[in-house]
Amino acid sequence: MSWARWFPLFAGACLLSACGGASFDGRVFRNDELAFRVGPIPPSWRRIELEQALLAFRDDAAHATVAVGGRCGKDGDDVPLEALTQHLFLQFTERQLEAATPFVLDGRGALRSSLRASLDGVPLGFIVVVLKKDGCVYDFLYMARPGGERVGSQDFERFVAGFATLER
Repeated sequence: MSWARWFPLFAGACLLSACGGASFDGRVFRNDELAFRVGPIPPSWRRIELEQALLAFRDDAAHATVAVGGRCGKDGDDVPLEALTQHLFLQFTERQLEAATPFVLDGRGALRSSLRASLDGVPLGFIVVVLKKDGCVYDFLYMARPGGERVGSQDFERFVAGFATLER
């Protein structure tokens, strides 16, 4: 059984849907609610459509999926980054946080976490970055087989490091 089969369930559980009128030109995403730039997208990543993600990519070489979610006006001001990260994994069992490191992204405090969790008995490894800025919450997710999240993580780190919010 392929773990990739479970990703839509995960995405549906943790990332909110984009509003209508979304566009992405390879670096800049815009919809009715958000506008942001991301870092370079490696040639090994191909864009995929996930109903519940603003942006999603599949890295076939690393057997990994990357997803970006964002929402405004729901929990951007008063919920700590640690709680927002944990909320992404409510549907999972056997959650094991390996590391949580605060850092600055786009001029704001962000939290980078690596963890392992299972969905319906399928173990997965994750790198998650959560950021709150201007009343919005952004979630960046790198998901692979356990241990596989380190294979393409440098590409993911560059992708996230290039993030910046833009005027709508």
